[in-house]
Amino acid sequence: MAEQHDDDWRSGLRRRGYRLTPQRELVLRAVERLDHATPDDILAEVRRTASGVNISTVYRTLELLEELGLVSHAHLGHGSPTYHLAARHHHMHLVCRGCGTVTEVDVSAADPLVTRLLDDYGFATDVKHFALYGRCEACRRSEEEPETGP
Repeated sequence: MAEQHDDDWRSGLRRRGYRLTPQRELVLRAVERLDHATPDDILAEVRRTASGVNISTVYRTLELLEELGLVSHAHLGHGSPTYHLAARHHHMHLVCRGCGTVTEVDVSAADPLVTRLLDDYGFATDVKHFALYGRCEACRRSEEEPETGP
């Protein structure tokens, strides 16, 4: 499977006039392994095998890879965005304010909202970078349970 990704990444980069450098490959592999990861998370993963890579290299690489359509990002809270492979970008995120769990939801779940924003406001919405905040079922359930005690 890793060989297939290498071919996809190489051909995707080559079509756009770039090559799969060792740094680009390390960043892509880190994004793939970590699923949703901040640049700092990606740097830590890359440094497991290449200690000389710095954060500015990770940011530049992520920016290029996003421009080329290989990675995508979402803002899941304050601070740095999280990145994931663009092949998996057709989802939005439900972020629990209680436990921090992030649940991926197909973008089609937002179709009524997207349609309404387009119809009522002429606004075409890109929900791929969208995060909805609230409370997951487990956190809501634990808040509803009465405390037991002596």
